[in-house]
This record gives sequence, C-alpha cells and structure tokens, in this order.
Amino acid sequence: MLSLGIDPGLATIGYGLVREMQDGSLQAITYGVITTPPDLPLWERLKTIYEQVTALIERYHPDHAAVEELFFARNVTTAITVAQGRGVILLALAETGLLIAEYKPNFIKQSVSGYGGAKKPQMQEMVRILLGLEAVPRPDDAADALAIAITDIHTRRFSHMLHE
Repeated sequence: MLSLGIDPGLATIGYGLVREMQDGSLQAITYGVITTPPDLPLWERLKTIYEQVTALIERYHPDHAAVEELFFARNVTTAITVAQGRGVILLALAETGLLIAEYKPNFIKQSVSGYGGAKKPQMQEMVRILLGLEAVPRPDDAADALAIAITDIHTRRFSHMLHE
C-alpha cells in the first residue's frame, strides 16, 4: 500500500509518500515540498500546485492519497488562500481517480504520537522513528505530509481489519 500525504498550503505544500511493507513496517519513499513564489499571480501559483501534484501522482502511482483538513482560528485571509491551494490539490487528486481521505490535525497527532495535543517536535520525532529515518525529515511541511500518509495507512489498515 502506497499513500501520498499532502500538507496543503499556497506558498509551501508538503508531500510525502509512505509504503506499508508486507511485514507491516513503514518506509518513506520520498518527501519534500512544492513551493510557489509570492510574486506570482494567484492563478499561476495554483496552476503550479496542480501541475506539481499531478506530476507526483504520475511518477509514483500511489494507491491513495490523504490531505490535512484546514483549521484556522485567527487569520481569515490566510485561510482563504490556503483553502484555494487545498481545493486545487483535491482536484488534482480526484482527476486521477485516487481514493482520497481527509484528516483533522488532532486526529493525525493522535494516530502518529498517541496524543492529539502533541507538539511539532514530538510529531517529527515520531515520524522519524516510525519510518526508521536517521534524522527528522525537513522541512517541517514535508514531515507533516509524512505524518498524514502514516495516518492514512494506519486508518485504512484498521478499517480493513474491521471489515474482514
């Protein structure tokens, strides 16, 4: 099972591909970020995101994808621009026919660390441990995307076990 996790944004979009191995262990296939320069018009930034996400799917052929749901309590303007980027990401995923899951931040924290209120350093260390990496994945957005992919694999595995 290969899952593509995406941490949505407009300036920086994290992505991470995680494979569940036959023995149940998890392996990071690749991770990184898609960036869009702030001096480009919004439509061009969104087009870049769409093209880059589509290219990832075409290159790695994930079995399914997961995207973090948005949670913004303060800055409505930021929330709107991030939501536009997230919409383009969902469109790119949907057009390829991938099964898409969406997870709330606290659910991701609970799934990866066992605690829904985990702080970023705790999450990054758990991602490193679960994937057997020598160092915490950088940048933060890529580590977040790997956590989303791990959550997706854990959730689908559990759901599959319930329906057997």
